[in-house]
Amino acid sequence: MSVLGLARPDIRALEPYSSARMEAGAAAVLLNANESPWPPADDGGLGLNRYPDPQPAALVDALAAQFGVGRDLILVGRGSDEAIDLLTRAFCRAGEDAVVVMPPTFGMYAVCARIQGARVVEVPLDEDFAVDATALEAVAAQGVKLVYVCSPNNPSGGLVPRELIARWATALAGRALLVVDEAYIEFAGAPSCADLLGRHENLAILRTLSKAWSLAGARIGVLMASPEIVALLRRIMPPYPLPTPSIRAALATLSPAGRTRMAEQVAAIVRERDRVAGRLQATPGVTRVLPSRANFIAFRHRDAARAYAHLAAHDVLLRDIGRYRGLAGCLRLSIGLPEHNERALALLAGLAEAT
Repeated sequence: MSVLGLARPDIRALEPYSSARMEAGAAAVLLNANESPWPPADDGGLGLNRYPDPQPAALVDALAAQFGVGRDLILVGRGSDEAIDLLTRAFCRAGEDAVVVMPPTFGMYAVCARIQGARVVEVPLDEDFAVDATALEAVAAQGVKLVYVCSPNNPSGGLVPRELIARWATALAGRALLVVDEAYIEFAGAPSCADLLGRHENLAILRTLSKAWSLAGARIGVLMASPEIVALLRRIMPPYPLPTPSIRAALATLSPAGRTRMAEQVAAIVRERDRVAGRLQATPGVTRVLPSRANFIAFRHRDAARAYAHLAAHDVLLRDIGRYRGLAGCLRLSIGLPEHNERALALLAGLAEAT
């Protein structure tokens, strides 16, 4: 069965919207989109009076080259959140289908499912925040259409072994789409699973330029999947997902100079992550530091609420992740500049001394 057999029949039959830019081709005189013929003041040559290409060819080519896949496997959207939403709407029928999540994990998988009216099946990580492979395979037959794997995981920081992802993709073939979220893979010191796409048509991979590539404000997310899935999601995607300034920023960041800068910054963050983890281990009040392969560290504090409030009162904000399954009393520190990390560490140590 084709992977499209897992999608909603009504979505497969949907007549998609055809935007004016999609129909423009290489025409020089554009009178078909109700745009202004004049650019706005201080346009800077961006041509903001014109709608952007729905899937800009130069950006798709640059992303395909960077991630090592064919351009027909690339879909670009407004952050990974948009791809998660599109996948949920395309594959899950309200009241009938389900998604699998592995808590504690990124919350948008479950949020998008519940908005769609899909069931959320939880396969919790164990006490060491590792995945339960057997439990996942046991629930996959329960009307599940999407299985989300965040690797490295947010907020715990662990990496799922590639061989396990390949095993799951094989086990789920013809039954569910396996979606691997690699938002933090650049920090992991491990290869992407993108090379598995050619072997598993039911595998999809999420990437983002928000983390390692420093473009959180540009909202550039990437879905890599079979051409059939990419074409299906384009049927329900808004016609102009990416603003022109975001496209320009992404192209600059993916240039040779931008790639070199990214690699240098990732190396600096990994060094700093390991340094900060060591310091946290020795900080009174910190009872556990979770191993991280991302650009953040989750740790358990004896009085997390007080520690969070103390740092916030001194203009240092961590993330309280105590509401996540298995993470009661935990905080998450995103690795920042060394002086900012040092300030957070000093405040945590000072809190212990003041107790």
